Amino acid sequence: MKIEAITLREIQMPLLHFFETSFGRLYSRRILLVTVHSEGIDGWGESVVGEDPFYSSEWIDSAWPTLTQYLIPALLGKRIESARECAHLFAKVRAHRMAKAALENALWDAEATQKQQPLWKLLGGTRREIPCGVSIGIQDSVEQLLEKIQIELAAGYRRIKIKVKPGWDVNVLERVRSRWADITLSCDANSAYTLDQVEHLRKFDQFNLLMIEQPLWDDDIYYHARLQKELRTSICLDESIVSARSAAFAAETAACRIVNVKVGRVGGFSEALKIHDLCQAHSIPVWCGGMLETGIGRAHNIALSTLQNFSLPGDVSASKRYWKEDIIDPEVEVSAQGMIAVSDQPGTGYRVKADLIEKLTVRKETLRA
Repeated sequence: MKIEAITLREIQMPLLHFFETSFGRLYSRRILLVTVHSEGIDGWGESVVGEDPFYSSEWIDSAWPTLTQYLIPALLGKRIESARECAHLFAKVRAHRMAKAALENALWDAEATQKQQPLWKLLGGTRREIPCGVSIGIQDSVEQLLEKIQIELAAGYRRIKIKVKPGWDVNVLERVRSRWADITLSCDANSAYTLDQVEHLRKFDQFNLLMIEQPLWDDDIYYHARLQKELRTSICLDESIVSARSAAFAAETAACRIVNVKVGRVGGFSEALKIHDLCQAHSIPVWCGGMLETGIGRAHNIALSTLQNFSLPGDVSASKRYWKEDIIDPEVEVSAQGMIAVSDQPGTGYRVKADLIEKLTVRKETLRA
């Protein structure tokens, strides 16, 4: 593939319902899309950067200049055989993994389309459908949360994850478990706790949780290893796992029993595949996390989730949970059994709604070789 041009777009989309974590509450999204133009083929990627540098030090207004000044120039005019070559081309730029992922994943999409092969098969996936869970943000009341859980269970989702933080945790979990004793339930702290709260965190053990996700600092593995020894509940690491090397450290120190792989967080499909393989070798199950993506990023998550060790339901849920109208056709749908069927069409299997994207675009820049 010869990389002839690359287009960046910022689109803005309102969420159907606010989404709140320990970082704050979101009502709409600023979303960064990347299009790679190569020999008549367009490959699409989505950066999972947030509106603010809260979940990660990256955010949309750091990703844009990083792409235009460094990452895109490293790729323009090059002829590459495989999207896997990106990691070497981008190596000079430290970190900025969410910017790198958008560009690399667009290349994977273009490569799959060029080869007339489904993206999931190009990645080495084997599953023809993937199990789905949902992530439910902090609500205005426990009653509102219980109502949302009931809706998602009725829709067939196989795992419920709720966001927690000090003051919205044990009492909420008690209410959920008193109503649904047997559902697969987990919680996500987004680094809201510290190690001196271990006695409080031990209270989570009574709720038979699948996992507690990222309870401690976002860049920590060592203290999570200490905490895991104190808890019966399995710790799942999210923000701490930014590379195969960090996953290896977590495995060797027994810092977690489960890993959340977000392809945008780790720098793209190439690194995500390495993390998958390493966790599989250490018998650590993985699942695919979500970042309020549009259908473009959601389609990439579906493809990644077809790999063998993605054995737990991920946060890859239906488009209609977040958007009045998604930017892909068909929109992502979840069956009554909580599964997403995987397409055999070339690329992601979804068509980009170019007219809708243009309508939603508030900023656009094309760089040419």
